[in-house]
Amino acid sequence: MRANLYHLYFLLILCGMLMSVKVMAVPPVYQVGVLYWSMDIPCQLVMRQGLEDTAELLNNGSGHTGMKRFTDRKIELLPYVAGNGESGIERQIVQMENLVKQGVDLIIVQPTDNAALSQALIHANEKNIPVVAYDQYISGGKLHSFITSDNYQAGYLDGEYIASLFPDNMAIKLVMVDYPHVSSTVLRVDGFIDALTNQQQSFDVLATYNAVEKDSGARAARQILKDFPEPGSIDVVFTVNDGGGIPVMQALAKAGRNEIKLATVDGDPQSLSFIKKQKITVIDSAQFCHAMGAEAMLSAASILEGHSIAEQKLIPVFPVTFETYPLYPGWTGDIPESFNKPWSSETPQWSNTIKQVNH
Repeated sequence: MRANLYHLYFLLILCGMLMSVKVMAVPPVYQVGVLYWSMDIPCQLVMRQGLEDTAELLNNGSGHTGMKRFTDRKIELLPYVAGNGESGIERQIVQMENLVKQGVDLIIVQPTDNAALSQALIHANEKNIPVVAYDQYISGGKLHSFITSDNYQAGYLDGEYIASLFPDNMAIKLVMVDYPHVSSTVLRVDGFIDALTNQQQSFDVLATYNAVEKDSGARAARQILKDFPEPGSIDVVFTVNDGGGIPVMQALAKAGRNEIKLATVDGDPQSLSFIKKQKITVIDSAQFCHAMGAEAMLSAASILEGHSIAEQKLIPVFPVTFETYPLYPGWTGDIPESFNKPWSSETPQWSNTIKQVNH
């Protein structure tokens, strides 16, 4: 009888150990839906790389300075790509609504449109699913955190540098290539115009075209050359990003319109090569794309672990000109040290600080 009791006791212990091993073998995970905009815009590809590299570091226990290491829960990313244009906007709405229905632990989104995801964000709020947006904002609903480049600064740096190249009393003949559907590009235009105005630089906007990626950029380039075929008819072209701006830059160079000065935003290596050669493009306010994706993932991880975070993080952009070209480390590099701008500016020093904002 006693032997049977010992045998039963041993079996109970063994079952407990097996159950413990089973639990340890399949730890719970955080399911994080990630909605990417496009795989056609190079900087956005690097943002994705930064986000996914950081998730891998956190899962491997490498962590980041100031980030609590995960103990028993890892991050499972559920990625989706919307694509460009109206179809991409519609696709992303469906993708986000599906993630809300799935009941994921958190959603990270790079919006294709400022307003289109408002209802989906409200639905996520109702289900208590935290949402982190990066690069672009969502109007309506509540974001737990928004991480983006300092896009107003990007336009402003372009504008003050352009103003330094022309006499104040000269009315610059200006062509704009913008994209009014997302917050980042709207802020870049605002910053550019404000800088010209604050520098007391006269200007006339001759025409405005919409472009944000290579196909729309190529169409805009053809139309610009058609509308302004004479040399000297344009002084400056401002493009809100390199995705749409590079085809414009290439078309102007091919047409021999070297009298035009082009200012843009992003820091694409193709654009920077033109700056280095002193050809067409004179300034590119470059993003730290890898850092933006990394910050989005770190903010998401902090929320999942119950830490408080800033409602908004503004990552500085770097003004790449012929003079500052050697200082910029590229999209995947670390943010460099602050430096004094080699042109006239009301804020003579460029600062490398990531701004943290709570509204």
